[in-house]
Amino acid sequence: MGFVAPDLPDLDHDEWSRRPYSERLKPLAQHWVEHGFGTPSAIYLVYVLKIGLYVAGAAWFISMTPGLGGLGDIDVWWDQPIVYQKLVVWTLLFEVAGFGCGWGPLTSRFVPPMGAFLYWLRPGTIRLAPWPDKVPGTGGTTRTWFDVALYAGVLGTAVWLLAQPGDGVAVTAGDTVGLLDPVAALPLIATLGLLGLRDKTIFLAARGEQYWVTLFVFFLPFVDMIIAFKLVMLALWWGAATSKLNHHFPHVVAVMMSNSPLIRSRWVKRKMYRNAPDDLQPSAIPRTMAHVGTAVEYLVPAYLVFLGDGGTLTWAALIFMVVFHLHILSTVPMGVPLEWNVFFIFSLFYLFGTYGETQIWDMTTPATLLVLIPLVGLPLLGNVRPEKVSFLPAMRYYAGNWATSAWYFKGDAEQRMDAALTTTSPLPVDQLRMLYPDETVQLFLAKVMAWRSLHSHGRAHAGLTRRIIGDGDGWTVRDGEIVAGYALGWNFGEGHLHNGQLLAAVQERCDFEPGELVVMVLESQPIQTQTQQYRVYDANLGLLEEGYVRVSDMLSRQPWPEAGDVFPVHDVRTFGPSVPSGQG
Repeated sequence: MGFVAPDLPDLDHDEWSRRPYSERLKPLAQHWVEHGFGTPSAIYLVYVLKIGLYVAGAAWFISMTPGLGGLGDIDVWWDQPIVYQKLVVWTLLFEVAGFGCGWGPLTSRFVPPMGAFLYWLRPGTIRLAPWPDKVPGTGGTTRTWFDVALYAGVLGTAVWLLAQPGDGVAVTAGDTVGLLDPVAALPLIATLGLLGLRDKTIFLAARGEQYWVTLFVFFLPFVDMIIAFKLVMLALWWGAATSKLNHHFPHVVAVMMSNSPLIRSRWVKRKMYRNAPDDLQPSAIPRTMAHVGTAVEYLVPAYLVFLGDGGTLTWAALIFMVVFHLHILSTVPMGVPLEWNVFFIFSLFYLFGTYGETQIWDMTTPATLLVLIPLVGLPLLGNVRPEKVSFLPAMRYYAGNWATSAWYFKGDAEQRMDAALTTTSPLPVDQLRMLYPDETVQLFLAKVMAWRSLHSHGRAHAGLTRRIIGDGDGWTVRDGEIVAGYALGWNFGEGHLHNGQLLAAVQERCDFEPGELVVMVLESQPIQTQTQQYRVYDANLGLLEEGYVRVSDMLSRQPWPEAGDVFPVHDVRTFGPSVPSGQG
């Protein structure tokens, strides 16, 4: 890869662009094996600097706490009780402002590198309520001044909470300032909760399943607060581990390793696949890594929470988990949850190092266990009924078992969408044209679809795409993630942000004719079945078709459809006109 130029396959662009869609996919998927996304080296430097901004911002805000001590005294006060509280608030603010997950070029945001607050402080942009037909006052899809005021309120109350002094009541021997008054957290709890009922995108961007829930922990006595903080961490680890009990995760490991900027050996990257470049099923290496990683997320956190006493074994387990998160961070996952992993690393030292002797058995009030209601209930429901719960509160991180979608634009439909929607960013394709020639732009965006194809569900994507649009002539195919990032201002692997609900909001503004915009939505796999539901929508006509695909059919195929292969679909029901074109 170059410092500013992307590393893309050497293709005759004109000849490549004339191929059927599945044949365009193949060389890009094969190129991913050795080169990953092909991200310029300068981009990784930008992400490193952003991590530095997160750390420096946290240190500065916390050091402003009266009586705590300045930045020069950080070695004295970093483990004081109020520090972790303020780090939670700072991290929530960093995320909800749009500087954390889903930021930058690796999420198809180039100029500017973010949406988030640029969108959410602008009336007229699209908002998606989680239950618009059930919660009064949340209907509609247009952001109003009331929504803007609520979002500004979230930012303002977070900054206000960061600026609060401690209550002056020491809770440990070295404590000099005490804890935050929990009542001071109520404005942030209320504004984010209310805003979340009107716009699920912002609540998810704030990582509400972790940081918003943690704000309620501030109301507990100090010992119970530390225990509850540990239970939040345990739920996140165990939720992620549970979601990896599937056939999808080894594909994720192989794809992440191919994209790692620290692995320079192409030989090593090829070894992640059975017989690259022709057979891109995961080899035994990522499969073993997947199983070991899952076991680690169950066993080591269990020891830290239930048995750790701050002794030598606790520190060994702590360091092991630090290395675990450093490995995830080093692969630079496409959703770039980098600061999230930094937060976990600090939490390990703070909760299980400094307060390692505080064990769950030291709990003083049963109210501490109330935190388990959302931390256990939502992952249980999300694994059994994934269509009901976002993969974030369901804690199905990194598992490869996500709701996804593909958007098919006929002719100039994508450009007409751009003209009709209120946004603060141009289409990703137009952002890239500010930086690179058109041939580079087309290959760069097509690489996103190649990334998708390498996952297990990507095999179903490729097969269903052929079923819906045939050879793709005259169609532009975009991953739903790109559409959500452009239309909503944020995306982070959440397929429920670019499903039929977003399509309906787009159609309200664009009034497409039948056949101009078609969307295929693939729901994630419930833990108790080996199937995934799919739906095909036309922007104008509504639901066209639904059925399900089998996970086993995904696992037996390559990322690109072979000639003559028709991906099998089951229990197919059609509504209105048939699928637009292709083999359906």
